[in-house]
Amino acid sequence: MVVEVFKTNVQKESDKNDVIAVIQKHFPDYRINFDLEDCDKILRVEAVELQCNHIVDYVNALGYICIRLD
Repeated sequence: MVVEVFKTNVQKESDKNDVIAVIQKHFPDYRINFDLEDCDKILRVEAVELQCNHIVDYVNALGYICIRLD
C-alpha cells in the first residue's frame, strides 16, 4: 500500500466531499481523506498503485491547488 500526501487549498467540508467524489469516481479503490484542520489542508490518498499526477490534475480541474508533498 502506498500513501501520498498533498497540500491543497480546499477550505469547506462540501468542497472536500466534491473532491473526494471526483477522485473516487475515477479510482474507486483509493482510500481518501482530508485534514482541513491542518494549515496545509492535507489530502491523503492510499492505494496499491497510486497515480499522483492524475490526483493533482483532477483536483486542479476543480479549481483547487494541489501539490504533492515529498
